[in-house]
Amino acid sequence: MSLVRPVSGILTGKRGSVANKQTLAVRGYRDRLKRGGWVRCEVKVRRDDVELIRTVATALRDPDRHAATRALLRDRLGDPRPRGFKELLASCPVDLDIDRPRDLGRDIEI
Repeated sequence: MSLVRPVSGILTGKRGSVANKQTLAVRGYRDRLKRGGWVRCEVKVRRDDVELIRTVATALRDPDRHAATRALLRDRLGDPRPRGFKELLASCPVDLDIDRPRDLGRDIEI
């Protein structure tokens, strides 16, 4: 009967696997992007729109075309986020009178 010992996998004396080094490299890359103000974004689009979305993303990443592309998209699509509740109500298609006079209450004798 022979005894079989499990092999650790570290035969060369080097520590860390290739997958571990790759994970660290990706993490470092994403940390550098985050420090630079970049954020990863994944979207689901129809197959026909993939190249269009990639083109828009490339234009937004390009420092020379960033401002013009952003302005064009905002003009065409509008600002997606109203700044507050009052602006949200003002942006709705119904005509609402949301300004009202200030009422300090009634005078009471004590």
